[in-house]
Amino acid sequence: MTARVDIVTFGCRLNAYESEVIRARAAEDGLENAVVFNTCAVTAEAVRQARQAIRKARRERPDARLIVTGCAAQIDPAAFAGMAEVDLVLGNTEKAAKGSYAATAPEGRVRVNDIMSVRETAGHLIDGLKDRARAYVEVQNGCDHRCTFCIIPFGRGNSRSAPAGEVVDQIRRLSAQGYLEVVLTGVDVTSWGADLPGQPTLGQLVARILKLVPDLPRLRLSSIDAAEIDPDLMACLAREPRLMPYLHLSLQAGDDMILKRMKRRHSRADALKLISDVRAVRPDVAFGADVIAGFPTETEDMFRNTLSLVDEAGLSFLHVFPYSPRPGTPAARMPPVPRAEVKDRAARLRAAGDAALVRHLQGLEGRTVTGLVERGGIARGEDFTEIAFEGAGEIGSIIDLRVTGYSGSRALAVSV
Repeated sequence: MTARVDIVTFGCRLNAYESEVIRARAAEDGLENAVVFNTCAVTAEAVRQARQAIRKARRERPDARLIVTGCAAQIDPAAFAGMAEVDLVLGNTEKAAKGSYAATAPEGRVRVNDIMSVRETAGHLIDGLKDRARAYVEVQNGCDHRCTFCIIPFGRGNSRSAPAGEVVDQIRRLSAQGYLEVVLTGVDVTSWGADLPGQPTLGQLVARILKLVPDLPRLRLSSIDAAEIDPDLMACLAREPRLMPYLHLSLQAGDDMILKRMKRRHSRADALKLISDVRAVRPDVAFGADVIAGFPTETEDMFRNTLSLVDEAGLSFLHVFPYSPRPGTPAARMPPVPRAEVKDRAARLRAAGDAALVRHLQGLEGRTVTGLVERGGIARGEDFTEIAFEGAGEIGSIIDLRVTGYSGSRALAVSV
């Protein structure tokens, strides 16, 4: 029998962050010989993969304790409790709570709180997840919006923000430890501050971090909502070179009727205006976007409006999701697009994204850029471009690179 504890993570960067919290909490609680599954609920495929991994783990480690947590467990605890392989189901609040993994923990196979009753950020939010190159600070959790395709608010609860002072203190400590890049992350980062006294904005938080942590060379934002870029954030983009020139937008579609049926808060014109406004103050900004293919009721003409947005907006990085119905969401009750058509549209969007990335990489050729070294021979440019380089570069350091070409999805460069 082995005493090791494995953490299996599905889904987003936030889950990866929280898996490190789980690892630390499980060690503090004395958990041994266990596998913890930190699940994702964003698609039906993510849930299927989790269930498959649980069954495989039971076959491979018949004596281990199998614990399931994360968004899928929060939303549908009964489904996992009903699996004979599962020993314990924990909700998203419980997964980081002291004592959850202890032998003296409360009785019962299912411990899942009403996530909508949670009003404060958990104490682990601003601990910071550190990889060898950069650190991530979770400044916000939950979401107050109810997009018709999205189940995540029911897994994460309503939006709650970590206080600005705690965020700044944590980033100051990370900078003192030698980290040269910090990423602000959360479920709906641009809603940060709406629940705090005085309702400060994300832009005000960014300005405060850059002012009070002057030795931090690079501050980056994770995915943001195109409907919520505030004037202070725009001002930071305009005047602060330490705020990285890359914005990943939650666009989802480029057709106004589909956006309305998704219950998004922006139109196609809003998205294009925001991108234009940002480029007017910061021409070097690169844009990425999340886009859903084959949303219910989407016609071919509606899809073409989304497809054409890739070029019209000048996107460089595309993350394409084939629409996946989530039980309990309004979109799941709308007339579906045939699955074959969904897959075809997703493939066409990905092809457009590949072509857009090539254009972006071609535009870098001959330029000298700075890159944060992520691992041997691989760096990340300020505009999020992945760069394969020749020459010396210590992991976590920032180096100058001359771009000589590209291969696949990476720029090629030599250190200078």
